[in-house]
Amino acid sequence: MFKWFKEKFSKDDEQKIIKENYADEVNEVEQKVEFYEENNLENTSVEDIDTKEIVESNNELDQLVEGTLHQDEIKDNNLENETIDEISNIEEKEEIYEEVEEIKEESKLSIFQKLKQGLTKTRHEMGVKINTILGSYVKIDDEMLEDLEDILISADIGMETTMKLIDNLRNTIIQEKINDPNMVKPLLKEEVKKLMNDSLDSKIKKESPTIILVVGVNGVGKTTTIGKLSSKLKMEGNKVLIAAADTFRAAAIDQLKTWGDRANVDVISHNEGADPAAVIFDGITAAKSRNSDILICDTAGRLHNKANLMKELEKINRVIDREYPNANRETLLVLDATTGQNAMNQAKTFKEVCSISGIVLTKLDGTAKGGVVIALQSELQIPIKLVGVGEGIDDLQEFELNSFIDAIFD
Repeated sequence: MFKWFKEKFSKDDEQKIIKENYADEVNEVEQKVEFYEENNLENTSVEDIDTKEIVESNNELDQLVEGTLHQDEIKDNNLENETIDEISNIEEKEEIYEEVEEIKEESKLSIFQKLKQGLTKTRHEMGVKINTILGSYVKIDDEMLEDLEDILISADIGMETTMKLIDNLRNTIIQEKINDPNMVKPLLKEEVKKLMNDSLDSKIKKESPTIILVVGVNGVGKTTTIGKLSSKLKMEGNKVLIAAADTFRAAAIDQLKTWGDRANVDVISHNEGADPAAVIFDGITAAKSRNSDILICDTAGRLHNKANLMKELEKINRVIDREYPNANRETLLVLDATTGQNAMNQAKTFKEVCSISGIVLTKLDGTAKGGVVIALQSELQIPIKLVGVGEGIDDLQEFELNSFIDAIFD
C-alpha cells in the first residue's frame, strides 16, 4: 500500500511540473503578441499566428494533463487490483496453511490416541495404580514412596531404574519442600523424562542413501517390523529396497517376500544357507542401480552363538563400508516388549556384539510391562525409535518421548 501512495504522489508532482512548463510557454506566446501589437509590425497576422499557438499550447497542455491523469488512473486501478490480488493470494495461502496445520494436528492427535490405546495395559499397571496410591495419602511420607516403588517395579521398569527414579523424586520433594501427594505425579513424569534423556535422537535416518541394518533374535517380530517399516517409508515417498540376509531360515525369506508384495517393495534374496554378506552386496548393487533411497537389511538372530553372530555382523559391516561408504547408517535392534526384563538382557548382549543406533519395541499393546521402555533407554542410553502398538501395517509408530510419558501416566 505504501508503494501505491508513493507512486500516486510522485505522479501528482509530475503533473504539476508539466502544467508549470506549459504555463511558461503560454506566457511567452502572450508576451510575443503584446510585443507585435505594441510595435504594429507589418505583413504579420499576429492574431492568427499567436492565437493559434496559444490555442495549440493550451490544447496540448490540457491533452497532456488529461492523458497523464488517465494513465495515472489506469495505473492506480492496476495497483489497486494488484494489491487486492496480493491480499487475496495471501489470504488463500493462509487458509491453505491453516488447513495443513489442522491436518497435521488431527494426524498427531490420532497417532497419540493410537499410542494411548496401545499402552492401555501399561497405563492401568502404572498410571491408574499411581493415581490410586496418591489419592489414598494426605501427605507425602516414606510409606507412600515405597508403594510407588512397588508399582514401578511391577511395570517392569527394573530395580536399577526404579531406585534412581524414587531417589531423584525424594530429593526433589525435600528440596522444594513439597508435602501434597497431588504434586507427586507431575514430578515423577519429569524425573522419568530426565532419566530417559530426551536429547537422544529418536528419529530414523531417512536421508538418501541410507542403509538400515535390522538385528534381533528370532520370534521378536523382526520380519514383520521390516515389512511395516518398508511400507511406512515408501508411503512417505522414499524408494525402498529390502535385502533378505537372514539366510538360515527359509521362512524368513518367504515372509519378507510376502511383506514386499504387500508394500510393493522389491526384495533381494538368495537361497537358504547362502552367505548373508553376499546378499547385502547384491542388495547394495541393486540399490545403487535403481537409485533407491533406503535399503533395509534383515539379519539372522542367532544369539545363542554370540561368536558366530559377531563375525557375521562384522563381515556385513565391512561389505557396507567398502561398497557404500557414503551411505547413512542405522542399526536397529528389535525387541519384544512382552518379554520384559529379558528384552533388557538381549539388548545388553547385542550391544556387546555391534553398535546399535536405535531400538524397535514390538507388541507394546499386548503387555502391561511397557515400563521396560523407560529401563532400556535410561540404562543403555540407546534411543527407542519405533514402537509397535497393534497388528495393522500402520501400527508401527515413531517413538515420541513426551507422548509416551503422557500415554502411560494420564
